[in-house]
Amino acid sequence: MPEPMGFFTDTTVCIGCKACEVACKEWNQLPAHNGGAHTLSGDSYDNTRQLDGTHWRHVQFVEQFTPDRSEGRWLLMSDVCKHCVRAGCLEVCPTGAIIRTEFDSVVIQSDACNGCRDCLAACPFGVIGMNPVSNTAQKCTLCYDRLQAGMEPACSKACPTDSIKFGPVRELREVAAARVEQLHGAGEKRAYLYGADDTMLGGLNAFFLLVDRPEVYRLPPDPQMPTRNLGMSALWSTLGAVVLGIAGIFSFRSRGARTAALAEAEEEERDVRRSA
Repeated sequence: MPEPMGFFTDTTVCIGCKACEVACKEWNQLPAHNGGAHTLSGDSYDNTRQLDGTHWRHVQFVEQFTPDRSEGRWLLMSDVCKHCVRAGCLEVCPTGAIIRTEFDSVVIQSDACNGCRDCLAACPFGVIGMNPVSNTAQKCTLCYDRLQAGMEPACSKACPTDSIKFGPVRELREVAAARVEQLHGAGEKRAYLYGADDTMLGGLNAFFLLVDRPEVYRLPPDPQMPTRNLGMSALWSTLGAVVLGIAGIFSFRSRGARTAALAEAEEEERDVRRSA
């Protein structure tokens, strides 16, 4: 059984070249755009906007500058599916279309997907989208077909700065920890790892080195499984059922009282007619 495989993305060496986006689309035969021509989003140099069914890699451009732009910095990050150890999408899929592979990656099998979109709502990272051609949910597969052939995923293979590192997750965590220590020693005290340990959804098989709050990179600070709501939902459902039951009892009793009163009135009316 192979070791869990994944990505370590060091955002401090990303140059925003989008080679990973292009390589991903080329290998997976994804359309260059999702309906219509690409237009500038107005959000820096980001024209793909987000991860979805036809964009399985997304390079973010975060500009942090003073109003006069005399001081500031760029934050660049190539985002991707996290291939969570505890995956919400896999948990809610009603058809079994979403599976965990021998590489511990999470893959959607399009031929078994019924397009229900449950996985879209269940993913705390918003990485899944609908492919408009097949009308099925799609996302990064960690290049499952390439892994089966002993090849590296297309995106990490194309990255010119090695910002996207691929390999056994155990080894990547060691490399990432050493990189954080190196940056701290160089004065970048803000550097930390996001999703590298098992406290976040059991661990993310695609984790990141960041130098600002997760929200700045459009990442949730505390992603949760859909099951976190089951206890409270069950409580409210039970309370709702109790309230409806009580209301039904009162309604039945009220209806019975009205029926009895009507019957009594009709009997009195008949008595009056007989005496007349």
